[in-house]
Amino acid sequence: MKKALFTVLFSSVVASAAYAAPYTQIDSSKSRVEFGYRQMGVGMQGHFKRVQAQLQLDPAQPQSAKAQIDIDLNSIDTGSAEANQEVAGKAWFDSKTYPTARFISKEVKAVGPQQYQVSGTLTIKGRSQPIVAAASLTPQGNQALIKGKFRFKRSDFAIGEGVWANFDTVANEIDVQFQFLAK
Repeated sequence: MKKALFTVLFSSVVASAAYAAPYTQIDSSKSRVEFGYRQMGVGMQGHFKRVQAQLQLDPAQPQSAKAQIDIDLNSIDTGSAEANQEVAGKAWFDSKTYPTARFISKEVKAVGPQQYQVSGTLTIKGRSQPIVAAASLTPQGNQALIKGKFRFKRSDFAIGEGVWANFDTVANEIDVQFQFLAK
């Protein structure tokens, strides 16, 4: 159920040489972090309602881009109030102790026209792991739409402990998709 974090975005420090103005903000109200996973073989999806970001992104110099994405784990929406409450508990996110998931970028590489590889560190429940996200940037006037995705393993972050640790019940792989409006 959860995960996502992703984190990550996560991951949203992409750049494009097509537009020369630097981007320094993310419009949180027009940004989204979604996640997908399999539970007992059935595809499930959810998202986080609150995402904050600090951004320094000059499309002329994507290699200098920096981002920190913070996801409020208590803002999870799995589609079920009961599931939302369950994943806030100690076995899943333990969001009383660890209310935020964080992605901090380390490197941005152009891999094609307006296509990037964003490397960084994702931290959930006090555990940090390297993450690589595929991302794109589409300039829209003085704004840009940043979209991307990555996958992580919930076991790397102790998400779903105890009876939930069985990957036959909830798969280990979590797919994260993000969309940020940069200004």
